[in-house]
Amino acid sequence: MAKKIAVFPGSFDPITNGHIAIIKRSLTLFDELIVAIGVNPEKEGFFPITQRLKWIANETKLLKKVKCESFVGLTIDFCKSHDAEFILRGFRSDPDFHFENSIAMMNKAMDSKIETVFLLTDPEYFAINASIVRDIIKNKGDVSKFVPSSVEKDIKKYYL
Repeated sequence: MAKKIAVFPGSFDPITNGHIAIIKRSLTLFDELIVAIGVNPEKEGFFPITQRLKWIANETKLLKKVKCESFVGLTIDFCKSHDAEFILRGFRSDPDFHFENSIAMMNKAMDSKIETVFLLTDPEYFAINASIVRDIIKNKGDVSKFVPSSVEKDIKKYYL
């Protein structure tokens, strides 16, 4: 039986407690999960890629099925290059679903063998998204309820 490999793509700028919950919940579904930071050369992230990779690696180091990488280009091409048959996406709300569904349909049109799997966010993480977390950081607010403690420590140390 082939190994079930999934890619969880995103900017993870920064990784949030909601992302971590999706990662952990997905591990019963897949043999391997690659948390993949998509890099858009035309856009600069708030946090450097190296920092985001470090946070993901730190938060998933005890999860043996999880790897993290960054990539440039199409998620579907990254999946193919890693023999991944699944794309994992989390969503919180109806607008999220419509946006994610459109992307999933485009990916399906590009490669019908790669399936997108959606997981609903846990209720306690419904309001968390990285854009709001970045705004809180920019305004020197407390993000301790929204990001893992190691991320919070680095944010306080380097960014506040």
